[in-house]
Amino acid sequence: MSLTLKSRITLNDGHSMPIFGLGLYQAESSSKTIQIITDAIKLGYPMIDTAEIYKNESQFGEAVKKGIKREEIFLTTKLFTTEGGCEGCQKSFKNSLEQLATDYVDLYLLHAPQGGHIIEVYKEIVKLQKEGKIRSIGVSNFGVEHLEWLKQAGFVPAVNQIELHPWWQNEDIVNYCRTNNIAIEGYSPLGKSRFLDDPYLIKLSQKYNKTPAQILIRWSLQNGFITIPKTTSGIERLKENMDVFDFKLSDEDMKDIADYGKKNPQNTGWDPTTNGKDKFGPI
Repeated sequence: MSLTLKSRITLNDGHSMPIFGLGLYQAESSSKTIQIITDAIKLGYPMIDTAEIYKNESQFGEAVKKGIKREEIFLTTKLFTTEGGCEGCQKSFKNSLEQLATDYVDLYLLHAPQGGHIIEVYKEIVKLQKEGKIRSIGVSNFGVEHLEWLKQAGFVPAVNQIELHPWWQNEDIVNYCRTNNIAIEGYSPLGKSRFLDDPYLIKLSQKYNKTPAQILIRWSLQNGFITIPKTTSGIERLKENMDVFDFKLSDEDMKDIADYGKKNPQNTGWDPTTNGKDKFGPI
């Protein structure tokens, strides 16, 4: 099946989720971000990804107040830490809803396996889901060990959001998620722009008459990853990032891109294989 901007995948809880959206990491708490969100939605972006720690949930809320139709947008936000247990979760979630100007979120993620009380808080989030305030539950930055701990407690998240690009492929986590029917969402598909001037990538972009950023976003999508490139640069970059559905990378180039990235692996954010192991408990 060919990919389009409106393509969705079915999660393990029966809900569907767009394969493409806008990430708001590092988007400032200002009118500029309100405009970026508004422009993205008007352009057809079907999903917005924010988080408590990003401090820009209220910018989405302001966009809603200005006329954006909330029901047409798949909205994700994240609980930064489970340190506060159930009470902390309730407080954070209530504040997120207020900031977002909504009475529900489509996807609520545990931002990282840190802070302890993971299982206790996950149970609390399940309660919020049963109350209709959350449609799907997921995690972010969870490694195989963390996902196994959840599974042993009886929980399989709908989504795991991790850093994914050719230079950081997290194959062990990807394979685990696919085996356990957990949707894989990739953030930093551009590797935080660190690789956009790479000669190999530039050569590929010339071959397909696309930008290096578009090659990387397309590589992520063709791998089956839900993809959320971020931008703080305005409408032209939004248009560039979404203009990836009118071409297809060959199977040979898909493999070559992966092989090229593996030769020089570089993590640009959280590494689930080294972070969180000493912070998960008490689970």
